[in-house]
Amino acid sequence: MTNPITTLAEAKKTAFELGLIEEEFEKIVSILEGRIPTYTELGIFSVMWSEHCSYKNSITQLKTLPRKGKRLLVEAGEENAGLVDIGDGLAVAFKIESHNHPSAIEPYQGAATGVGGILRDIFTMGARPIAALNSLRFGSLEHERTKFLVRGVVHGIADYGNSFGVPTVAGEVYFDKCYQGNPLVNAMAVGIVKHGETVSASADGVGNIVMIVGSSTGRDGIHGASLLASAVFSEAAEELRPTVQVGDPFTEKLLLEATLEAIEKKLVVGMQDMGAAGISCSTSEMSAKAGTGMKIDLDKVPLREATMSSYEIMLSESQERMLVVVLPKNVEAIKSVFTKWDLKAEVIGTVTDTGSVEISYHGEVVSNLPSKALALGGDMTPVYQREIREPSYLATTQAFVINTVSDVEDANEMLKNLLSSPNIASKKWVYEQYDSMVRTNTLNLEGSDAAVIRVKGTKKGLAVKTDCNSRYVYLNPYRGAMIAVCEAARNVACTGAKPIAITNCLNFGNPYDPEVYYQFTEAIRGMGDACRTLETPVTGGNVSFYNESPDGAIYPTPTIGMLGVIDDIANVVSSGFKNDGDAILLLSAYEPDAEFEGLGGSEYLSIRNDGKAVGNAPNIDPGGEARLIDLLVSLAEKRIIKSAHDISEGGLAVTLAESSFANMIGAKINPSQYSRKDHYLFGEMQGRVVISVSAEMVEEISMMIQSANIKVEVLGMTGGRQIIIEGLIDADLEELHEAYSTAIPNAVEAVVEL
Repeated sequence: MTNPITTLAEAKKTAFELGLIEEEFEKIVSILEGRIPTYTELGIFSVMWSEHCSYKNSITQLKTLPRKGKRLLVEAGEENAGLVDIGDGLAVAFKIESHNHPSAIEPYQGAATGVGGILRDIFTMGARPIAALNSLRFGSLEHERTKFLVRGVVHGIADYGNSFGVPTVAGEVYFDKCYQGNPLVNAMAVGIVKHGETVSASADGVGNIVMIVGSSTGRDGIHGASLLASAVFSEAAEELRPTVQVGDPFTEKLLLEATLEAIEKKLVVGMQDMGAAGISCSTSEMSAKAGTGMKIDLDKVPLREATMSSYEIMLSESQERMLVVVLPKNVEAIKSVFTKWDLKAEVIGTVTDTGSVEISYHGEVVSNLPSKALALGGDMTPVYQREIREPSYLATTQAFVINTVSDVEDANEMLKNLLSSPNIASKKWVYEQYDSMVRTNTLNLEGSDAAVIRVKGTKKGLAVKTDCNSRYVYLNPYRGAMIAVCEAARNVACTGAKPIAITNCLNFGNPYDPEVYYQFTEAIRGMGDACRTLETPVTGGNVSFYNESPDGAIYPTPTIGMLGVIDDIANVVSSGFKNDGDAILLLSAYEPDAEFEGLGGSEYLSIRNDGKAVGNAPNIDPGGEARLIDLLVSLAEKRIIKSAHDISEGGLAVTLAESSFANMIGAKINPSQYSRKDHYLFGEMQGRVVISVSAEMVEEISMMIQSANIKVEVLGMTGGRQIIIEGLIDADLEELHEAYSTAIPNAVEAVVEL
């Protein structure tokens, strides 16, 4: 047991040791009206006022995002996940969150529990998870440490998702030196629920019973939200391994079924997952939302170790647990449901009208704190606006002159190099370890710009995608974040689905660094402007600061999780060419930038420049993107296009190759005028999509495209076993595919079995 704190000086020293700052300690003393805080109370403040739980350095900026929309059933941040109406009496719950630092310390359990946590956020609301996605960022594959992390993270995601029984249907994997000491693991989940059958994370009803259900509470994950997730990594990071949670997907599957059964039987008043900060978070947030309080007896909490202190119980982040509020008359019924599924369900307290969460242990009150002093957005929680300064590197990177790099000499060889680049090469080694077809809802996984999931019982489908090019955000935070939103929307639209809402995972460095905070605020501004234009409101998400290592901060990485709806799954479009002799068309929504010609921040320029990001992010016009999206959805509904694939990393040449790989059907292209070969072939100008159509439909479709104020160019025809771009590229499709498909496994598997 921890020695009791007897003086304010001792309390202050302890507060600093737990990561609180002077200003925050003074605020605590004011809240307690001069009373000396207990050790447990200081522990609770330290986790609840950590960046991970309080968003104290980001909430002001987040409130500027578009958080309402005609399809949104709850405003962003109100519940465990976003909730969006898709018609037919159904809603989609979806959210993305980070588990970066835990995965850097213990990649298998860090990634696995990231999946488990986001799934609980979905089914806690009453929605059954139907899909999982992820966005992964690692350092250079030339390092053995990176290979170890990749293998551990991928296996952790696969084992948890596969065992739980949810298909992992989409994602992205990037490699860059900036992530060498701080990989990113962002996990997203999507669920379906009927209108009127959701549950709120609210402790309503004075006198109602508070229960803990699921697994027992242990010492794993203590201070995961504060010391691990809300601090800069140091070389001593390995010492934080005990703060990483340990997951059990089989218990989570039981918890899912028990939870949904209890909700279906209308036994639940309110419910919240015990994720970050454990019991501290769920008790305070549920109370604050309802304007109530709680009286909790920790002696009733099922423990794995009898010697745990109140501090440890309150801060433990043991997985597969929920806090449930029920009517007194339903306690036995709830116990019966969870006992049926071989899970614990214990009464640990009651809902009160005090507005405070009172915690007792061994007959002693160890904490008594106002819920609104702890919960996100509470009246007494700290909120900061940090100093902003434009990064000094921008002057250098944006002053880069493209003509200082010679034009490409051997375009065939460069295309092969790009296709074998880890950022472009096939990620089949990753996703073939995931069960993508469990529950039989997945329509098309490989060969699509976004995954499409069937909504059973209807004709509808959901298109889902994660996306962010962090190089663009590094070079131009405002423009780069707009691109992340627009490309995710474009990917969804290429399948025939209408983008309707986003969730986000905002991965940045230390917010106390004025240059990092500039990146953050500008990215928020760009994201908000793009979402307003595309009418894709932000339903919620996660902020992950302190993504740094001793070598510096990561590139700013605001990952976008995009949700789209397709009214009839018969209209789904994939990205691969279908037949010999089809026409290949290029759609362009607006003009590219003249200064860098789409080469700024490109994968091509990175290869030519030793992995460094230079130039400016490509030009982006959300209004043009909106027109292009509407056109793609309309063309899909008319069922007159055979494939659609947006141009992104690697430019036009890579897009053509990827479209050819699906069915090993080549292409022959007659290029238009260009200023540089590399600009035409490998420039990553935005707002462009390659489609294929029947040759006899070219004139009719071209007229439809032009009437939508979108430029159209006939590039050439499909056919053969080569990629031919007259005068520039003549490459064998099999050789290109070999380079594309073997790069990742060759790199990752070149490591001793762990």
